Amino acid sequence: MARLLDGPRVAPATGGPARQLVIFAHGYGSNGDDLIGLAPYLAQALPEAAFAAPNAPEPVPGFPGAAYQWFPLTGMDLDRLAAGVQSAASTLDAFIDAELARHRLPASACALVGFSQGTMMSLHVGPRRPEALGAVVGFSGLLAAPERLAREIRSRPPMLLCHGDRDDRVPAQAMFAALGALGDAQAPALWRLCPGQGHTIPEEALSLSAEFLHDAFAGGFAGWTGPVGPRA
Repeated sequence: MARLLDGPRVAPATGGPARQLVIFAHGYGSNGDDLIGLAPYLAQALPEAAFAAPNAPEPVPGFPGAAYQWFPLTGMDLDRLAAGVQSAASTLDAFIDAELARHRLPASACALVGFSQGTMMSLHVGPRRPEALGAVVGFSGLLAAPERLAREIRSRPPMLLCHGDRDDRVPAQAMFAALGALGDAQAPALWRLCPGQGHTIPEEALSLSAEFLHDAFAGGFAGWTGPVGPRA
């Protein structure tokens, strides 16, 4: 049985019921309080959206109650990353289901936004859900086991990947590898390589993601069947 996650939440800026839901998946060694700080910025484009940022299921050893991990991260061995996302997938899936039920929303009204290890989780979980989410956004991450996606994909939500070209933790080449696998699986993907940026969420990427999420929830990407390049 998947572990029950919890973390900070932000209600819609309108004060009314949620019409959309954005779920953040934080990076290794962080917690939900980190990415929930993006909610006020995204709420400018999504005033009817509720936001949730669960703490990942496992504490990082030595940092109880402060730092969490979706799975142990001891390096960039691809086999271990694939096993890690697989082991944590049901936990994130269960959280998505619970939040959708909480707000009485369909899957198409939910966006999954990840950073680093959270992007690994988002790119694994999002396309394997039976009902397509409204959108998936990944910052500074990678797609684990890309060779398995084409045969395991179950839905094709619009996706946006952003990466700094000076990222020294997850090389920018990881974004292009993910784009290739998404293309092979006939899944939609926009992308942005942010010049001069490292392992972070640049303001440029955050601004693009707000526009992307607004358009995705409005149905602006309906009917996509393959990848496209970056927006002008």
